[in-house]
Amino acid sequence: MTTVTDRFSDRVQNYVKFRPHYPEELIALLLNEKIISADSVIADIGSGTGISAELFLKNNFKVFGVEPNEPMRLAAETILKSYSENKKFISVNASAEHTTLENKSIDAIISAQAFHWFKQDEFKLECKRILKPNGNIVLMWNDRRTESTDFLKVYEDFLQMFGTDYKEVNHKNVQDKKVFDNFFEKGNYKEFTLFNFQDVDFEGLKGRVLSSSYMPNESHADYTHMINTLKKIFIRYQENGKVRLEYDTKIYTGPSTSSGT
Repeated sequence: MTTVTDRFSDRVQNYVKFRPHYPEELIALLLNEKIISADSVIADIGSGTGISAELFLKNNFKVFGVEPNEPMRLAAETILKSYSENKKFISVNASAEHTTLENKSIDAIISAQAFHWFKQDEFKLECKRILKPNGNIVLMWNDRRTESTDFLKVYEDFLQMFGTDYKEVNHKNVQDKKVFDNFFEKGNYKEFTLFNFQDVDFEGLKGRVLSSSYMPNESHADYTHMINTLKKIFIRYQENGKVRLEYDTKIYTGPSTSSGT
């Protein structure tokens, strides 16, 4: 039986190549809102292959990348090797609920894409333990638009048709005010949205599909039919050999409950 930690083990290369990154404006937003400062020490929880960590590292932050999945963690260590050599990136083999980081050692916690996999009550306690007084948590993910173009409407239908447990693991499941009221001190969080997109050829679209844990992989009985259907969708909607995946980068930020006490 595949565990949450292992779900992406056979998806790593597609994840590295084809997952969307985060807009550069994110750093400026967090600085302007005083959620982080120029010398903040960041803990990226559920850091995966290092996509989110890399954005902060490029902007000269020190980042602890906490990731329990070995293939993803090793991929991040390879991709971010230059940052490890100058001690800016520290890879940590641990879970969100038990990070092994020192008490009150972190200025800001980020969790990109991974939050909905966590045991949220345990993660909340861990945030309280490792955050410095007045430290903040930033939950963020790329929320794919499903209605803004004809292609995106059909693509959403395609995912629902072939996804093995798409509805159960959809990020939209945690975009509920009750979730954030429970996780953050009630009402004490801010929400921001930034526009993001990927322009992809067919190989990019295929790789994006196969990077998702809920989609059939090459060993699945539906794989060939799925890829043939995807190819037809691409041919119909492509312009100059590409289609556009549009995202709203959702950002929820605030202190953990009773942080700093």
